[in-house]
Amino acid sequence: MDRLTPFPGAAHMPPPAPLDHPIQSLSRVHRDPNAPAWRPNLNYWWRRAATFLPATLITGALGFAFGEWLSVGGMWWLEWVLLALVMVTFFWIALAVGTATLGLACHMMHKRAQARATPAPLSVALLVPIYNEDTSEVFGNACAMMSALRAAGAAHCFDLFILSDTQDASVAMAEQRAFATLRAALPADCAVWYRRRVRNTGRKVGNIGQWLENWGAAHDAMLVLDADSLMSAEAIVALSDEMSADPTAGLIQSAPLVVGSDTLFGRMQQFSAAVYGTLLSEGLAGWTGSEGNYWGHNAILRTRAFADCAGLPEMPSLIGQGGLILSHDFVEAGLLRRAGWAVRFMPSVKGSYEEPPATLIDYALRDRRWCHGNLQHLSLLATRGFHAVSRFHLFHGAMSYLLSPAWFGLLVVWALLGNGHNSVISYFSMENPLYPVWPEMSRVSSVLILLFMYGMLLAPKLMGAMALGLTDVSIRSFGGALRFTVSLVVEIVLSILFAPIMMVQQLVAVLRSIIGMRPIWSPPARKGGDYSPGTVLKFHLLETVSGALLFAGMAAGTVSLWLLPIAISLVAAVPLSMLSGLRLGDWRGLRHVMATPEMIDTPPILLLARNHRTLFRAAEMPPMAAE
Repeated sequence: MDRLTPFPGAAHMPPPAPLDHPIQSLSRVHRDPNAPAWRPNLNYWWRRAATFLPATLITGALGFAFGEWLSVGGMWWLEWVLLALVMVTFFWIALAVGTATLGLACHMMHKRAQARATPAPLSVALLVPIYNEDTSEVFGNACAMMSALRAAGAAHCFDLFILSDTQDASVAMAEQRAFATLRAALPADCAVWYRRRVRNTGRKVGNIGQWLENWGAAHDAMLVLDADSLMSAEAIVALSDEMSADPTAGLIQSAPLVVGSDTLFGRMQQFSAAVYGTLLSEGLAGWTGSEGNYWGHNAILRTRAFADCAGLPEMPSLIGQGGLILSHDFVEAGLLRRAGWAVRFMPSVKGSYEEPPATLIDYALRDRRWCHGNLQHLSLLATRGFHAVSRFHLFHGAMSYLLSPAWFGLLVVWALLGNGHNSVISYFSMENPLYPVWPEMSRVSSVLILLFMYGMLLAPKLMGAMALGLTDVSIRSFGGALRFTVSLVVEIVLSILFAPIMMVQQLVAVLRSIIGMRPIWSPPARKGGDYSPGTVLKFHLLETVSGALLFAGMAAGTVSLWLLPIAISLVAAVPLSMLSGLRLGDWRGLRHVMATPEMIDTPPILLLARNHRTLFRAAEMPPMAAE
């Protein structure tokens, strides 16, 4: 990162306020001398035990039941593989249920916050890193946030920085015009700034780092946003107040709610987050405590602490220099906690928003980018000084993708073994080599085990739906009981249909990372790509073939009919993928399907942002399609 190197847009920045941002070592423990002394809350230890211990015990009980089921007549190595895959995959399901249960308990025990002294005002920089984005969306959101903050009259001082890494000359020109429109739309005393780097060295990490090294010292805290991020004034002020009131906090992460999509797939994500996400978020905050995580956006960070403690090195490598750490946010959170700063997650802060991928293909393409970075975390587990929970975040980030190959392996083994004496794999004993020996599988026990597993998968969803009466969001805010029930059933059915397809796509993402196919770093098609039937067929060819093979196995009597729902989903991957981009608002009878409270009673900041985007589109700026 070049300190104070001239670049287009340099004239639109404040005077320099340099701040050192040293690169950290992964092989040496670092303690920040400026970090205050504090003791972690011991309540988090029993919450962790209440979450992880039941998940472990339930997984062990299921493994024992499965082992009893399979061991009749002896177990062959493939059955041991099946048992191992069941236990590995089921543990994470049980952990999700435990997290949701803890979230429900925490919510029921939640007490009204007591009044406290007014926090000292902070100088907060709102950072918006962008790369070849739709300028009307970015600058419209930025204008809405600054207008809302000015109207709120908070004690804190807020500066907005648009930090461009755009490499497309036409988009860069659009950004310059948009910045001029932004300056004209806001009062003269509103501090808004823009700069563009000629070379996007280090990508987003380099972009933020370059700002730190040149202007970071002028601000107590920085609130990092994404190009599609939007936060209400109340949310921004709440994070700033909490950062000011808690001298131990190095980072406070909000829980962004996904909004803004009208496609079937986008609505499904939005409804799921609104109904089920609350308990999972509160449960996660309940057991992580001061060892939370960072998601790279919609979070406030103590500027000097981050600069002093979270400078990222290259990836460790046995041969020469390693590459960039791509999923940098998890690692930066671990470095902050290692240095003695608390990393907190605050789902109680409302008014934090982002946009979901609009279609199934857009979701899969985003996963390919994230997968490569998350698998890097396995190489960082040995980082010296990391807290155990920080290591778990890294491990969980990798496992969130490695579970898909495990599920796929479970599917294959189940297909081979799951239909008794007609299975693809037959067993022959030495005493009777002409006839296969297969354990007597009790239909009752097998049905109970499978129903138990499906029930655990659905449990967080059902708990979230039932808990709505205990939250600030009522069934009425979803359009009433009837609409909510229809939406709930539709979301569950769609989740069951899309899950096997996403499993295969994550398997593809893992395989691409293993063989060294690096994902292309490009801005996502935030409003959804326009994909032809041929493109969709090519993208989902593996799913289609896998589904056809499962159907062939069922027709031959060698594959269990329990896999029929998965086979239907896989063989229908192409039409389902094309259906995922259906815009429900264009169909009168579907407008309220999976509607969320934000759609029925739109928050003021979303309305304000929508109006400002229209203003920027009208200012001689055609929308820039992100390819």
